[in-house]
Amino acid sequence: MALRLLLHVAVLRLGTTRPLVQGLGFREPAVAWPSFFHLNSPLEIQETRQIPKNGSAPLLVDVKVFVSNVFNVRPPSPSQDILRYTMSSMLLLRLSWLDTRLAWNGSVYPRRMVTLPWVSLWTPGLTLQEALWVDWQDRSPQARVDPDGHVELYLALTTETNCDFELLHFPRDQSDCTLSFYAFSNSAMELEFQPHVVNEIVSVKREYVVRDLKTQVPPQQLVPCFQVTLRLQNTALKAILALLVPGEALLLADMCGWLLPLQATERTAYKVTLLLGYLVFHSSLVQALPSSSSCNPLLIYYFTVLLLLLFISTIETVLLAGLLARGHLRAKSSSSPAPRGEQQDPGHPGPNPEEAPRGVKGSWSSWAEAADHTFFLVYVAGMVCSQFIFAGLWMWATCKSDPAPGEAAPHGGQPRL
Repeated sequence: MALRLLLHVAVLRLGTTRPLVQGLGFREPAVAWPSFFHLNSPLEIQETRQIPKNGSAPLLVDVKVFVSNVFNVRPPSPSQDILRYTMSSMLLLRLSWLDTRLAWNGSVYPRRMVTLPWVSLWTPGLTLQEALWVDWQDRSPQARVDPDGHVELYLALTTETNCDFELLHFPRDQSDCTLSFYAFSNSAMELEFQPHVVNEIVSVKREYVVRDLKTQVPPQQLVPCFQVTLRLQNTALKAILALLVPGEALLLADMCGWLLPLQATERTAYKVTLLLGYLVFHSSLVQALPSSSSCNPLLIYYFTVLLLLLFISTIETVLLAGLLARGHLRAKSSSSPAPRGEQQDPGHPGPNPEEAPRGVKGSWSSWAEAADHTFFLVYVAGMVCSQFIFAGLWMWATCKSDPAPGEAAPHGGQPRL
């Protein structure tokens, strides 16, 4: 390490201008080089890599987070792993703090700024809590130091992190994804962050867009920490057209089935075909929708209600058609001709075989049609009410998830023996 610093100092010295001629010969002026250019022993190097002192107060590190891109926002399907509730993002961190040990006299050593390798001085070590992986763009970043000792360090990274999506209003959901940066090598008494965030996203042609950004410093933390919260909103018009339009079309197709006469066998076949087709659609649809342990999408319940309505409609058609068919069979059996050998009294000819079935058939048909018409009105009223109820839930319903174990009891509660 000392050799590396000496080589760096030699390069800086070669880059300086030669001294002016004074008197009879050349003389190098007495320049007060910064103290960190004379680190010749491991102890001095180790001292500069310790956190700077700020008296009795913690060292203030100003952090500006530039969010340049958010992509691969993926709420999973039930067949996927829970870790697929992820978000990928590209960030640029600008960290600045004051280290008076690196200051020098600018009037004597006229340099506005110098660059030093980050391994030669103290820098806050950051760990992203929610990260599945982090790719740091520059493995050996350079820190810039001004004559007053202000240090400025840029860190660019691409990361994939977990995100707790609120899926109640999927596919028009809105979720807050948090990125928590911790400095585990220091305590809260030594270091304090002052975070700021800047939205530099220029492309919005995607399914999820960033609607808001904010930062905060969590209170009562044992180690220094700051959080960046991204509010993501789903703008999936494709999913709405692919999910809601087929459901509404199914209700219209089911109501059009009442235009077919109850006595026609085509009506029963039509209803059963709709039910079987929707069962296949419902099973594939539920598998495609994301789910969670507490707040599942309202669309799951909406399409389940549609399935129940279609099932009730089909059962009503089958029951009334069956009762009507049984009535016809009973009418035919009651009007069957008398057995052979049985004489009929000429004075009492008995009922006309054409009139009796016609009367029974008319009573059964009128009763079935009246019941079918009444059920149709009730069905339409129930369908309209279900649509209004769903619209109200979509507009005003909220779902409060159960707190995670780490949130219900900080750090998972007290350790158990």
